[in-house]
Amino acid sequence: MTFLARMASLVTLGLTLSCMGTQSAAAQELKGKYMKTPTGYLMVLRHGDNVLQNLEQLARDEHIPSASFVGIGFMSEATFGFYDFGRKQFDPKTYRNVEMANMTGSIAWKEGKPSIHAHGTVTDGTFQGAGGHLLGLTVGTGSCEITVTVYPQRLDRFVDPEIQANVLGLPQQ
Repeated sequence: MTFLARMASLVTLGLTLSCMGTQSAAAQELKGKYMKTPTGYLMVLRHGDNVLQNLEQLARDEHIPSASFVGIGFMSEATFGFYDFGRKQFDPKTYRNVEMANMTGSIAWKEGKPSIHAHGTVTDGTFQGAGGHLLGLTVGTGSCEITVTVYPQRLDRFVDPEIQANVLGLPQQ
C-alpha cells in the first residue's frame, strides 16, 4: 500500500470515528432496541426505558416521515392526561406497576421535531382498567413491544387556535 493510500485510509478512519463520537447519547442508547421490518420497525424496550422518548428518537434517527404504532408491555409508570378544553391543558393521572393492554398512536412532525400522539389502556393487579391520552410511559420489568408502520408522506401537527390543542394536518391534494 502506498503512503498516500495509507494516509487516505487513516483520514477515513478518523472521520468515521469522529462522526461516531458526535452521535447523541440518546441515539447511541437506542441502538439494538429496534429492527427494520417490511412495513417499518419492531422496537423492544426494557426496564427503565422511556417509551415516548424512544419513539421520538427512532423518528429522528430513521427520518420517519409519518407512522402509526401499536404496543403492549408492563409499565412501572403510565401517565394519562384528560384534556380540559376550558383550561386548555391536560389533567394528568399516573398509574404505577400496570400492564399496558394496548397502546395506539401516530408519529408526525411539529416545528421540525417528532410529535407523538398516543392513547392506551392499562390494567392493575385487580384487573381494573384506566386509559386515555398518554403523557408518559416508563417500562417496568419485562419489556414493551412496539410495531411501527411507516408511511411515505410527511405529516405535520399544528395547534388549532380554537381549542389550543395539537391536531394532525393532512396534505392538501
